[in-house]
Amino acid sequence: MTAQAGTGRTNQKQRTRTAIVAAARELITTGAEVTMPAIARAALVSEATTYRYFPDLPSLISEALAGAWPPPAEALAPLGDCADPVERVAFACEFLLRGVLARQGAVRAMISATITRPDSAGARPGIRFGLIDHALLPLEGTLAVADSEAFAQLKRDLAVVVSAEALFTLTDLCRLDPEEAVTSAVRTATTLTEAAVRAIAR
Repeated sequence: MTAQAGTGRTNQKQRTRTAIVAAARELITTGAEVTMPAIARAALVSEATTYRYFPDLPSLISEALAGAWPPPAEALAPLGDCADPVERVAFACEFLLRGVLARQGAVRAMISATITRPDSAGARPGIRFGLIDHALLPLEGTLAVADSEAFAQLKRDLAVVVSAEALFTLTDLCRLDPEEAVTSAVRTATTLTEAAVRAIAR
């Protein structure tokens, strides 16, 4: 094989990989169900070809979502200098859940994969934890100092509520429409935070 032929094949592989990722990204933005067959059809390749480039759906989704979520500080930038942890948590919760709704096909696929393969949970984007940490920065010098365990528990509590799983419980099982579900989750997140803030004031 000549060097030119080798380079051409490498370039073709890169173009194929790029087309698969682009197709996945486009499908994700529609909010529709995200599957390997659907991505392959959109990329105009066979499903077998898609699996040659990505061993499973979560790895493909992870690459397609790379850079889709802004860093926590950027996400919460609209709050400006707001130091109210309750308001910050409410904003972070709504930001995350609306992002999940916009990408719910991909998020559902990731959750499904990690439920059956818990060891792969690390492949899921961990934006919720960064958002929670950033939202609670005003409590770093108060609750975190006064009662580090209470602060850690608040973060764990919020991780349950500020989550795609909570959103889908509200929409799928409680039968709330998306707006009602977001409102309900935000209410719960703020209630948890308000209780923690009150505990500091005692």
